[in-house]
Amino acid sequence: MGKSKKQKSNRSTNAPYQKPSKSQGHNNKNKSKPNPPRPQQHHTNPTIPFDPSNRILLVGEGDFSFTYSLYTHYQCRALVATCLDSAATLAEKYPQSTAYVQELEDAACEDETVHIKILYGVDATKLGKGGLGSGGKDVRKGGFDRVMFNFPHVGGLTKDVNRQVRYNQGINVDGTLAELLVNFFQAAVPLLAPEGCVVVTIFEGEPYSLWNVRDLARHVDLKVERSFKFQAEAYPGYRHARTLGNIEGGGGWKGEERDARTYIFGRKDGEKTQGHARSQKNRKSETSDSDEDD
Repeated sequence: MGKSKKQKSNRSTNAPYQKPSKSQGHNNKNKSKPNPPRPQQHHTNPTIPFDPSNRILLVGEGDFSFTYSLYTHYQCRALVATCLDSAATLAEKYPQSTAYVQELEDAACEDETVHIKILYGVDATKLGKGGLGSGGKDVRKGGFDRVMFNFPHVGGLTKDVNRQVRYNQGINVDGTLAELLVNFFQAAVPLLAPEGCVVVTIFEGEPYSLWNVRDLARHVDLKVERSFKFQAEAYPGYRHARTLGNIEGGGGWKGEERDARTYIFGRKDGEKTQGHARSQKNRKSETSDSDEDD
């Protein structure tokens, strides 16, 4: 890979990025690539919580189809994408991941303007802390404009809804702060650039609404700057990957078709975060406690 170069961009980062009408293109060579399906049309313009010039850390990736979409569709070129699984386990759980990873790694090798790293065995609760599961120097050096965690979930540890809520909140059954969301927030904050933010997407409805993600963020002095509906079709080629792996034979469960919401968290200390300016034209009337957009 060539030496790291800062890519200039004349695009403002004071508002959520909307995809340009024409693709800017990237290094396309005649080789076997994942074949993303045609995105479905949606009646509203999706909100995209990043700009192509942003340096983005992706946490808890499944088959890396989301990372692939950010690179191919939005021309994001500074990506550190991580997953908890080892390379071998990932390929077994999500066979389709092999093509995505190969394409992303090839792009980084062949184009010195592309800085993409794929990291395995990275624990969302240990980001940048050093030691096993922390992501090493690529995560530890920080300076990320966005730290994104899509659909955090600990998997099928238990079928008891109350226990699942506690596990995913980061509170164990004894009531002490432990893993996942709270510790993820704690680990992510030091990795942010001065005006960076944390972006978390979760499904709507129970049991996910019981996680109280807003309250969990307050534990580490983060606040919700805004939230909006997550539209999977805004990311061509992306398919929701189950924590436990693909359903044999394809199955009927498709997470990307479920209602989901994205939350953008900024620091409570008053430091302005990028990408949070909201158009008064597109906002509905709100109460003082509301930050939700359609």
